[in-house]
Amino acid sequence: MSKLKVRKKRISHRKILLYFTIFLVVISMILYKLADRYFIEHVEVKNAITNNTSTKSNQYAEDFTADNWSYASDSKKITIKKRTTSASRHKTTYFVADVQLKDASSLKSAFVKNQFGNNIIEFTSDIAKENNAIFAINGDYYGFRDDGITIRNSKIFRNQPARTGLALYQNGSMKTYEETDTSASELLSSGVTQTFSFGPILVKNSKTTKDFGKLSIDKNFGNRSIEDSNPRTGIGIISPNHFVFIVVDGRNHNYSDGFTLDEFAKIFEDLGCTDAYNLDGGGSSTMYFMGRVVNNPLGKHEERGVSDIIYIN
Repeated sequence: MSKLKVRKKRISHRKILLYFTIFLVVISMILYKLADRYFIEHVEVKNAITNNTSTKSNQYAEDFTADNWSYASDSKKITIKKRTTSASRHKTTYFVADVQLKDASSLKSAFVKNQFGNNIIEFTSDIAKENNAIFAINGDYYGFRDDGITIRNSKIFRNQPARTGLALYQNGSMKTYEETDTSASELLSSGVTQTFSFGPILVKNSKTTKDFGKLSIDKNFGNRSIEDSNPRTGIGIISPNHFVFIVVDGRNHNYSDGFTLDEFAKIFEDLGCTDAYNLDGGGSSTMYFMGRVVNNPLGKHEERGVSDIIYIN
């Protein structure tokens, strides 16, 4: 083989090696960006909510009576019912918690490890136990996105208006609102203690939302329409300090298919809710009560990590 051919062959091998190296670098960068966006923890605020507690010495400190499905004291009453609907199209199991509070301050929110940021996740039941919760559901999974208005326990954490939000007030009322029409500081000054950014609105002024269409909540990687039958979590209100929390199991045809948004909204309307709002669902949908997970996530008894909960203590 001539020296020229040998030289050309070496150059060719070097080009292949260079291209392969560039390919690996590009793939590594893409994988890192995906991991950084969806898996690597990013803590923005430590000790986020000062009135949260990790001690269990005061758990269930008040006098109360309780069993696996109810709790009653001078300050709160919680009744949970398991229901199954069997239609010609599908069968669905869901859990309704009727909650009546004497004071709205009993209704709180908590972050994983009491830290605000992205990709910080834990099971709903674990967050609930860490915060001495009597009752809890998963929240809006704020940590999956970087927009929305986030006020928790009367403290502002994020002010990036993006969608229709939910606001809970210190007087025990609940309202839905367009985030782009206001700001976190305006909401806080009006008496808002908690906001959640997910949606859509299920019931407003005692009427269910019509024509959900192919609604999507986010433009994040892996997002899809949420209109089809799915596991769901939602909150509704009947009157000040009288709330309804519903968690629907689904995506397991042998156990429970789940609800469409129309079906989910109708349940809240039938229960007498004047307003209701859809929270994070799917594998996140979890209801916790007195030390146990009440529902059966995805029909597998397996919780999915979430970033936040709504709870009562």
